[in-house]
Amino acid sequence: MASTAISPNSPASSGEMQAIDFSRVEEVRQKHELLIEYIKLKSLDSLLILDPANFAWFTAGADNFREVNGPPIAAILVTTEARVVLCNNVDSGEIFDKELMGLGFLLKERPWTEGREVLLNDVCRGRNIGCDTHLPGTTLIADDLQPFRSHFMETEVERVTELGHDIAHALEATGRNFPVGSTESEVAGHLAHRLMKNQIHPVRIQVMADGQGWRYRHWKHGADRIERHCVISVMGRRSGLHVAATRTICFDAPSDELDNVHQLATLVQATGIYFSQPEWSFRETWKRVARIYEKFEVPDEWRAAEQVELLGYKTVEDQLTPDSPKCLQKNQLIHWHPSVRSSVVGDTFLISEKGVENLTPVTNWPVLSVTVKGTKIDRPGILVR
Repeated sequence: MASTAISPNSPASSGEMQAIDFSRVEEVRQKHELLIEYIKLKSLDSLLILDPANFAWFTAGADNFREVNGPPIAAILVTTEARVVLCNNVDSGEIFDKELMGLGFLLKERPWTEGREVLLNDVCRGRNIGCDTHLPGTTLIADDLQPFRSHFMETEVERVTELGHDIAHALEATGRNFPVGSTESEVAGHLAHRLMKNQIHPVRIQVMADGQGWRYRHWKHGADRIERHCVISVMGRRSGLHVAATRTICFDAPSDELDNVHQLATLVQATGIYFSQPEWSFRETWKRVARIYEKFEVPDEWRAAEQVELLGYKTVEDQLTPDSPKCLQKNQLIHWHPSVRSSVVGDTFLISEKGVENLTPVTNWPVLSVTVKGTKIDRPGILVR
């Protein structure tokens, strides 16, 4: 039988061509309009976007890096009339075919043998440009772009809601099914596999066996075997957005100590959830949370680790502390993850006009109900295997 050679230059079949996502097209258009207003307000000629968080925000979910924490491989020059991707000849095809298909971006390309700074310097020369990273000859505007990222459009809410459900599903499936006697790292591997099957990048995975988290609140995972119980926490990224969640698993009935600290951490979290309302000063929210710690005679437990932050296109858009002056806003993501001794509870929520919506709900998992100000709030319990 004769074989047919396929040339790299052959036209792609309709099955190989990526369909244009018109919701992303409109999202990018609206974000471009926001930046045009900003450019005019600041009397700039254009903006240069290099930060991966801002790149993902502006493109409705595209990546501009090869490896996490690696240098950006592409930038975007935003003017009042156009949006131009700046990159080398090696990466331009993949970026446009995979990340930016049909979204209305132009391309300014240079050979890979030429350093990135040469192209950036060329487009900046003689212009008044704002840049989201430190670049000589430009005005740093990184802090100004943070509010743009933190207030989600409807399409972003849809993406992050789907992401939250997928992360919760992968986390709970891992908790139900990992073999007894597994090491922390083996469990982390099972979870990473489930995430990556759904195109979710595992930004952070913690597997804390038998009270490991009491000593090290930021413990990741190691060679210790899980003999009695464990806490699994995960943060995942897809389309540039981040969501996090935590679950606790116990072999046989939990000890009184584990049961008590889990219930207390859950009560703290439920209080934080209830009082995370739009237009509320976080200081007022925190006062209610601190009272729970004090009431149950662990007034300083919150000092052992971070309790809550705003998520988004960065893993931490804003670290919230007892003295944070920030007012919470609708369509922000808030990750409540209080810890009490060996127990950690964590989920990601959307602050909305309807109230606080859980983006990582339980599906096939025990539920622990907590009542705050007459309102029942269902939270993940301890899965007993």
